[in-house]
Amino acid sequence: MAESSLFNQSGIQLTLLLMLIIIIAGLIVVVLKFLGIYSQILRRREYLEVQKKIKDMTPEEMEEYKKKEAQQEFELPENQLSGNQVPSDEKGILRNINSVDELRFFPTKRRTSSFVNYISPELTRLVLFFLGTAIFWLIIGTTFGLYAGIKYVAPDVDHTSWFSFGRLRPAHTNAVFWGWASLAMVGLSYYVVARVSNIENYNIRFGYISLAMMNLAVLSGTISLLAGINNGGGEYREYIWPIMGTFGIGVAFSTYNLFKTVAKRIVHEIYISNWYILAGFMFIIIVIIVGYSPIWQDGVGETITQGYYMHQAIGMWFMMINLGLMYYFLPQQLNKPIYSYSLGALAFWTHILFYTLIGTHHFIFSAIPWRLQTTAIIASVGMLIPVAAGTTNFLLTFNNAWYQLKTSYTLPFYFMAIIFYFTGSFQGTVEAFRYTNLLWHFTDFTVSHSHLTMYGIITFMIWAFSYTLIPRLTGKEPPKLLVGIHFWFALLGLLMYVIALMIGGTQTGLMWMKKKPFIDGVINMFPFWLWRAIGGLFMWVSHLIFGYNFYRMVRMKETIRIPKTPSEILAAKKQFTNTELNS
Repeated sequence: MAESSLFNQSGIQLTLLLMLIIIIAGLIVVVLKFLGIYSQILRRREYLEVQKKIKDMTPEEMEEYKKKEAQQEFELPENQLSGNQVPSDEKGILRNINSVDELRFFPTKRRTSSFVNYISPELTRLVLFFLGTAIFWLIIGTTFGLYAGIKYVAPDVDHTSWFSFGRLRPAHTNAVFWGWASLAMVGLSYYVVARVSNIENYNIRFGYISLAMMNLAVLSGTISLLAGINNGGGEYREYIWPIMGTFGIGVAFSTYNLFKTVAKRIVHEIYISNWYILAGFMFIIIVIIVGYSPIWQDGVGETITQGYYMHQAIGMWFMMINLGLMYYFLPQQLNKPIYSYSLGALAFWTHILFYTLIGTHHFIFSAIPWRLQTTAIIASVGMLIPVAAGTTNFLLTFNNAWYQLKTSYTLPFYFMAIIFYFTGSFQGTVEAFRYTNLLWHFTDFTVSHSHLTMYGIITFMIWAFSYTLIPRLTGKEPPKLLVGIHFWFALLGLLMYVIALMIGGTQTGLMWMKKKPFIDGVINMFPFWLWRAIGGLFMWVSHLIFGYNFYRMVRMKETIRIPKTPSEILAAKKQFTNTELNS
């Protein structure tokens, strides 16, 4: 009977539907990638056949191609049709005249032309330093997380106080929050704000001060948490105030730097990416001040402050800036404009309106006034407006460009991040319902939700932006195979992780509602915690691959070009001739 009533709940039905959307999206990527691989196999086969024909060319065929080559290269003398005057363009009307050797009915991406660095070498180095240190904290932070997950299934693996679960867990969350995601976002913001403003960064030195202070805060915060020195407050607020103050000052340097860059912009308009990015930098300063101010740190007020701090850090810092970056990098990667500027503006203002009110939806049925709980639930439902507007905007930008998913190694990251943005945010709204909150609160389901959002949305977005930007800064690409392995290990690991904890968390919640002993829920969770550890291992391996790809962005991508023009065919034949002589 309990099972039947469970699936009659709208929150459960919506959650199942959202997970089905994620699985279908993953299968779409699989099918498109398979089609891309199959077309590459066919192209390779055609290439080998053409090579064989060229190698076996007779002298008569070579003479024929030489005649065709001479015919194609024939040019009329300048004065043959227009008289004896030398053609000139004194007004300078004609410029940037290029010749195209082939008719391009479908757009082709020429890597030699797309790898153009439009920013100064100094800003390039700053951005790469931010991304490099962010990757360092990604690996360190998720190593803590993996080890904490292993302790669920092997709690006696060690008895060292520094590596106890109570210290590993905050070290993990804070390292990936303030180290990995924050540093990466700030570095990417330096690039986007400068490019959109069409001007160099205001003060590179401020950027390095920000980089140093943020890294110092994360390093000292990680050591202090492992040593047992913490704030004793709520989630993501474990750094003591001098450490978080250092982080906040570092962010403030970047905030001032980016605002001055926009203020001195050459273009008149402020593109929507800068709306999101500057708003995110403004909000995080406010969030840190509110979260660590001693005024609201007692009783129910402290709980309300914790809800505000926790959710605004996620929604008004991580989500806000990443959405701004998405509005820049997605159109750039697809080589087409964003679908609708109006939808972007709608999503921006409704995001600010509703997200700032939803923090207390984590404390349904608590001592917090009922009206605040109801306000948080209504605002959580209101969040469907910016989420639907943003998702629609991003997916419709893919219009007439879906075929690029077959061959691109960056677009699958974009696509799945957008799907996670919709499903993870919608699922957060579902969790705010009173029944589902009663069922899932304090269970592992909330851990699943946090990874669905912070990992599925934020981390996948940062990976997409990194694979888009870094080759443009360095002129070099990572091994495509390793990028694919990175994507699938991260995606499959995340799905194993979240699905296992969703099922186990729901079962635990049902046990608690039936007044079962707490230890029964612990015993029931063991197989799900094992899958959590396995999924976490997949994710951790993908991070190592990403770090290696960052290091390896030096080898140019090998492209297969089939000889078609007479010049190309003769050049290929000459290569074979030279090979035969050398052998």
